[in-house]
Amino acid sequence: MAESGPYQYFLYEVNDRVATITFNRPERLNAITFELARELPRVIDAAAADPEVHVIVLQGAGKGFCGGYDLQEYAEQQSEHPCGQDEMPWDQTADFQAMWECTQHYMSIWRCNKPVIAKVHGAAVAGGSDIALCCDMILMADDARIGYPPTRVWGIPTTMMWVYRLGIEQAKRMLFTGDLVSGKEAETMGLIQQSVPANELDTAVQALCDRIKGVPRNQLMMSKMVVNQAYEAMGMANTQRFATLFDGFARHSPEGKWFEERARDVGYKQAVAERDSGEPIAEGRSKDFSPFGIR
Repeated sequence: MAESGPYQYFLYEVNDRVATITFNRPERLNAITFELARELPRVIDAAAADPEVHVIVLQGAGKGFCGGYDLQEYAEQQSEHPCGQDEMPWDQTADFQAMWECTQHYMSIWRCNKPVIAKVHGAAVAGGSDIALCCDMILMADDARIGYPPTRVWGIPTTMMWVYRLGIEQAKRMLFTGDLVSGKEAETMGLIQQSVPANELDTAVQALCDRIKGVPRNQLMMSKMVVNQAYEAMGMANTQRFATLFDGFARHSPEGKWFEERARDVGYKQAVAERDSGEPIAEGRSKDFSPFGIR
């Protein structure tokens, strides 16, 4: 077993042609900061450059895979968004530049010349689902959850991998509802490779790695490149530009600013519960909040 680093937010080890990369912020449910996003391509590139590695597993330490951007502290305090720019007046280009950089960090998984398997337990939500969906294959525990709840208010998935992995009907369902789906439902939808009982997840991932790692690295690289280019030819980069721009718009819409203020007033968990309740967002606005501008 070989180890590489040091990394602040990841654990990295190699054993028998398999590199295992582990998000290592378990105390924050492996939530994403700008520094973590910047470190992700470094550790992915290390595995890509290692001639001993044929396949990569990406997983999370602690209770889950990745809980998305580290927004609780931001939402409840007047602190900077982990990647975007949220001061008013808002500079759309600065926000886009910061979020586009994050998107490209996630896409280092897509561009990696070796297969990357996401091993999801607990939850892969919001930005965490962006990262999981950039992987080549996803295996989930039956009781794990995946989805992008901020599409209800305050976010758009910048990688927009939902449409490429699901097709138009199911992608719109996930974006219009912000639903979280279980591993079992994700497999039925065709979103992931396989869902298994939680106590069998390690074994299932190992079995897939054992099947892949015997293939020459050059063959794996060619196969991945030829499949990826088909999706890139569909205009993936332009789709992601729109999505990244719209993510900034979503955080600065009247409803988005309401959510931000509501989180500071009543706490992030309560604001999320109200967002996800199904009640119209407008009914939760304070009386001095104008739908035509920011108070």
